[in-house]
Amino acid sequence: MRIRLATRAMEERRDLDTTQRASGREAREEEFVQLHLRRVFTVIYRIVGNTADAQDLTQETFIKALQRRDQLKDLEKAGHWLSRIASNTAIDFLRKRNRLKWTALEDVAATLGNPAGADPEGQLLAGERKSLLDQGLALLTERERVALVLRDVEDLPAAEVAQRLECGKATVRSHIANARVKFRRFLERSKP
Repeated sequence: MRIRLATRAMEERRDLDTTQRASGREAREEEFVQLHLRRVFTVIYRIVGNTADAQDLTQETFIKALQRRDQLKDLEKAGHWLSRIASNTAIDFLRKRNRLKWTALEDVAATLGNPAGADPEGQLLAGERKSLLDQGLALLTERERVALVLRDVEDLPAAEVAQRLECGKATVRSHIANARVKFRRFLERSKP
């Protein structure tokens, strides 16, 4: 009888330990998602240009990342690793869909929410900058936009952008140069 009680007590302790470990892992995963959510969404939105698709792809990105978390050795590099998964997910989406949908920037602002403590004037100016950015990105071709976002926003080397776009480095440089010229012209035209 004592053996059965001791065995049962050991099983209950193991179950409790397993539950506590799972709870701790879930808390770490939630913290990881909250820490990187805004940046991942922004990268994906700038590539696909649609709020609903960006939300879905953000969720898909985190699912992929959490399924492969054992590949991540250094938490300091989690941001770069996650950005790579996010941009690849967005690019794959564009390749499969071969189309784009644009959403009003107000929808993005409502999705992300306003930063705590931001003053109304600062919010207005930030909204105007976002609107200009959105309009400028809309003028670019899909490949120009992806190359520009990956190179200038994500700060990836041209070789890695070329690899993701499955083209040569010279082609990437051409896309980026064309995108910058179009963007610069757009900004010059939109000055009051």
